[in-house]
Amino acid sequence: MTIFLNDMERLEIKNISKGFDEKPVLKNVSIELNRGELVCLLGVSGGGKTTLFNIISGLLSPDNGQVMLDGKDITNQPGNVSYMLQKDLLLPYRTIEDNVALPLLLKGVKKKEARRQVEPMFSQFGLEGTQKNYPSQLSGGMRQRAALLRTYMFSRDVALLDEPFSALDTLTKSSMHKWYLDVMEKIQLSTLFITHDIDEAILISDRIYLLSGSPGEIAGEIIIKEPKPRRDDFNLTNEFLEYKKKILSLL
Repeated sequence: MTIFLNDMERLEIKNISKGFDEKPVLKNVSIELNRGELVCLLGVSGGGKTTLFNIISGLLSPDNGQVMLDGKDITNQPGNVSYMLQKDLLLPYRTIEDNVALPLLLKGVKKKEARRQVEPMFSQFGLEGTQKNYPSQLSGGMRQRAALLRTYMFSRDVALLDEPFSALDTLTKSSMHKWYLDVMEKIQLSTLFITHDIDEAILISDRIYLLSGSPGEIAGEIIIKEPKPRRDDFNLTNEFLEYKKKILSLL
């Protein structure tokens, strides 16, 4: 029996299995996300990571298993966690302000009130001054910030991010990592993060689950002991290389 306290599990995925057309995709996958953590789900493309996220978000039914949030069964129940895909999917004909407010509008909040509620968050997310801009007027990094803020407005506790920084160049990605970790700490957000980039997983995670095989199974869990944010030269250290070797051996 799992007891849920403020410093314990926010999200628990228990023995999830899923197949399509009699082809198994996931087998007995169990992972946990604790309050305030950033946990990466690392594996090769096509290994079932996005399928698992669709199950966690309630968009897809598992063949077996449960999704628990703060001790409540939310299996097959959309709307309990935020979910951001790889592309920012900002609506080009809406201002950034109205893109960010979209989750509130979909919940029936009036436009004026929705704008009022999102306004204080623009400074928190480093987007001050962009409210009246359109997506085409922002850089790739700023568009991702806006998309992440919109995701946060959907559900302010747990976020599922599916390779959100993969389309960014290396320098912008590094900057976004530092920015996102800072925002997470400020707003007490818990994040489950899909990536197939080993370096990215080591640099931003508290823990890493390795999803491997066909069907996908959890091949191991890696705890990153280096405090966050990681120092600038961490990827040049022996500790970093040892983490990388261990991950490659398990995958």
